[in-house]
Amino acid sequence: MLTQEQRDFYDEKGYLGVEAVLTAEEVADIQRVTDEFVEKSREVTEHTDIFDLEPGHTPTNPRVRRIKNPGLHHVVYDYALRHPKILDIVEQLIGPGVRYNGHKLNMKYPEFGSPVEWHQDWAFYPHTNDDLLAVGVVIDDMTVENGALMILPGSHKGPILDHHQDGAFIGAVTDPDFTPDGAVPVELKAGGITIHHVRALHGSAPNTSDKPRRLKLAQYCAVDAWPLKGIPDWETFNSFIIRGEPTNQPRVVAAPVRMPEPYAELKGSIYEVQSLLDDPLYANKGQ
Repeated sequence: MLTQEQRDFYDEKGYLGVEAVLTAEEVADIQRVTDEFVEKSREVTEHTDIFDLEPGHTPTNPRVRRIKNPGLHHVVYDYALRHPKILDIVEQLIGPGVRYNGHKLNMKYPEFGSPVEWHQDWAFYPHTNDDLLAVGVVIDDMTVENGALMILPGSHKGPILDHHQDGAFIGAVTDPDFTPDGAVPVELKAGGITIHHVRALHGSAPNTSDKPRRLKLAQYCAVDAWPLKGIPDWETFNSFIIRGEPTNQPRVVAAPVRMPEPYAELKGSIYEVQSLLDDPLYANKGQ
């Protein structure tokens, strides 16, 4: 469980790194399963409902940058999504009752891992309140050199910056005055977790090291936070509740919102949408 000091840091800065949440055995299981999935990617030559591929991927030289919805494809990933220690921590930050609204495993392999341009998750899925956060399970030791998550402290208390280009939502900050000055890396050992508020500005550079950086990300919401773009249906919406009971009374708070519409013509993962960006802050070495 978090200390009061950690909770205060999260409230003030909008992010947190917590060491040693998973055991060495649990980390080893995730590493093993992830290696198995990368081997399976040799069978495909383009994006699928499981794999998001790096440019240059071939059957002889597999390059995977994301496993989509990993909890649907293996019990080890599903357990990590529902890990009791993680959920205990999440409830300390957003209150009792947890729904998830997405999960993925992002990978940066040595010397070619794709960057993620600066963005706010809230820009993709605004809700009736902002008690939402993302938790990253650190699968490999995460450092600046291998593309650590970068956060702009305190940005969760500020505006939602424009993520549109030529009138279309592009999934990256396009505000001409934006600069990531003051950004800090979240460096952790494997088995730790990163936490960032849904409105926090964040991104990550390419991997320039000889070590992998794999991070399994899950997005968690308070049960009474409802997406402003609507729900699929009552049963499906509530199937994503991990702790707590359904409610048809959304909690509504004042929070800045820019709707992610109209969407860019190129749909898909954040990597694909951001590839349309005219002026990226990160140069993707190796591509």
